[in-house]
Amino acid sequence: MKAMRREGFTLIELLVVIAIIAVLIGLLVPAVQKVREAANRMSCGNNLKQLAIAIHSYGDANGSLPYNGSRTFTNAGQSCCGANAPRWSWISRVLPYIEQEALFKQANVSDTTNLDANATVLAAIATPVKSLRCPSDITPPTLTGRANLESLTVGLTSYKGISGGNWGDGEARWLNGAPNGPFSSPVGTSSHSGITNGNGMFFRADYLRRLRLSDITDGTSNTMMVGEDVGNLVTHVSWPYSNNAVGTCGIAINSKQANGSPYTPTNWPNNYSFRSMHTGGAQFALADASVRFVRESVNLASYRGLCSIQGGEIGTPDN
Repeated sequence: MKAMRREGFTLIELLVVIAIIAVLIGLLVPAVQKVREAANRMSCGNNLKQLAIAIHSYGDANGSLPYNGSRTFTNAGQSCCGANAPRWSWISRVLPYIEQEALFKQANVSDTTNLDANATVLAAIATPVKSLRCPSDITPPTLTGRANLESLTVGLTSYKGISGGNWGDGEARWLNGAPNGPFSSPVGTSSHSGITNGNGMFFRADYLRRLRLSDITDGTSNTMMVGEDVGNLVTHVSWPYSNNAVGTCGIAINSKQANGSPYTPTNWPNNYSFRSMHTGGAQFALADASVRFVRESVNLASYRGLCSIQGGEIGTPDN
């Protein structure tokens, strides 16, 4: 009687199949990651665009663009606000325009109510807002004890307003000689007056300022308004608090230390510059509500010029 032949793979054939599958997986996984990141970047850009549109809508409804609460400061002989001033960010003021009116009302955002007014407000400021987060940003949605917020828990944001292209010491001055106009400071190296007294769209001490789009003499298509940041890398990045909702273009995108290593969350440049989890740069919303990806290799002078509102610089996000 003829013996039956058993069909099956030899060990060598099995190893070849496994090797082929491994190669295919090795090719497929990066492709899937690239597709996912492309989708995340598109969603992130849409978040920025909606924020920019919200800023415009706020301006249409209120006659001026949203502003920050303030820390204590003195400028042009005027003092503002004091330690107990409302510290609401410009982001908190546009909540009704990004479909978050219920949260806006719960927080009771106003010039007379502070961040820690009562339990209802505390619950509101700890609320994560999905549209304020880039999908590529893996930072936890809330953190406790952010800079200058003691033990408060706050919802984080991936987006901060641009305070300008200046970063340094020097006497702050009013632009255009207007007593209620934006501040400007000379660029220096020893302190961070560009955050407190910026030459851009937002800064943490602009409580007395009421900026209008018509004040952007550099042109809305040449002026950046909002950019990306990553909460895991900084201590200043929450949506309710004015001090956490601004950054400066005086420092390069995704800035690194002289030895090439990233800054830690406690290094001052990292708290106030712009960065993202996207490879090679970050996305920004311009004052005309368009969104551009700006490479981290951008010429620093051009980058700073794009972040001022009345500097007269010539540049595009592609420089």
